Amino acid sequence: MTTIVILALLALAAALGWFARRERRRRLDAEDTHRRERAEQEGRHATALRERSLHLETLFDRMIEGLIVVDADGRIRLANRAAGRLFDFMAPAAGRTLLEAVRHHEVAAVAARLKGEREVLGHEIRLEGPAPRILEVNAVSLPESAGALLVFHDLTKLRQLELMRQDFVANVSHELRTPLSLIKGAAETLLDGGKDDAATLEKFLGIIDRHASRLGLLIEDLLLLSALDSGRVELHVRELALRDTVQEVLEDFALTAKEKGVVLDNEVPAVLRARADDGRLRQVLSNLVDNAIKYGRERGRVQIGASSLGAGWLQVSVRDDGPGIPAEARERVFERFFRVDKARARTQGGTGLGLAIVKNLVLAHGGDVRVESAEARGTTFYFKLPAA
Repeated sequence: MTTIVILALLALAAALGWFARRERRRRLDAEDTHRRERAEQEGRHATALRERSLHLETLFDRMIEGLIVVDADGRIRLANRAAGRLFDFMAPAAGRTLLEAVRHHEVAAVAARLKGEREVLGHEIRLEGPAPRILEVNAVSLPESAGALLVFHDLTKLRQLELMRQDFVANVSHELRTPLSLIKGAAETLLDGGKDDAATLEKFLGIIDRHASRLGLLIEDLLLLSALDSGRVELHVRELALRDTVQEVLEDFALTAKEKGVVLDNEVPAVLRARADDGRLRQVLSNLVDNAIKYGRERGRVQIGASSLGAGWLQVSVRDDGPGIPAEARERVFERFFRVDKARARTQGGTGLGLAIVKNLVLAHGGDVRVESAEARGTTFYFKLPAA
């Protein structure tokens, strides 16, 4: 009986040990499963954070505005590519002070203002250099003294456009005022008794007619430029013999050239054919030939040439042997109302819009236009047209 009890106790102990080991293994397996699940969850969370961070960095880098985030100590936590381009820092800016990165005390001063202000909006700064720029800074302090966010918007082009608009309005006003004053003066002279003298009547009616025509040309040119700017000019493109078109334009200027003793040469090869709007091409050539005669030398020569550039393009040139265009003026000759020699240009007449029209009409054909000149060695205008 004692043996049986002992055996039973041993069996019970063995069973309890087995159950204990099984429970321990189960608990260990559960703990391992929990650790794996927790590690996987943490991994997924870390991956999601990395992806979110990468997405935000990509989004920030695609912004056209410069963006810089600084911490409470004024050190950069994040700066996008646009900010790097604006302030010319390509190396990673994180960890550097704002002043070290941007090298502009006024920017640092804006950030310092946020210690006492919640936001700074519409603050403009100027970046000096070979190409000065004007930036608008908008800055806001981050919650819980976490630092600040600064956003930089480049206003340079906008300011240039505003200046161009102001210049345009001033130039148009001046161009309109001059002929209007002359017309009004001539009319007042006639009303004050000048009409009773035949010679005086003829003289002042001529003034009125001449400057009324000048006003008409100015208005036509302004309307054409407006239509070109808005894309409302429809081109009727067709294949045409380039030499024939050039010859017809030169014949229109034959009398003007003869009065100044200028020789007009048509050097365009007969084989060249272009795809262009005949009327608009004549406007381009007329403006260039008119300028070449006006501003070339007395008893000089104006040459119109052309050549094939290949790949479906032709290049046309209009050359004079006049005094040339100063280097500082060459980049501006296609601006509206820009005149190299204002005093001479006034006496020569014209609206001051001819080269601006040339540029816009050539661009409308898909080509481009440029000028080459050397003082005392003449000027050549080149423009491209599609070949037939």
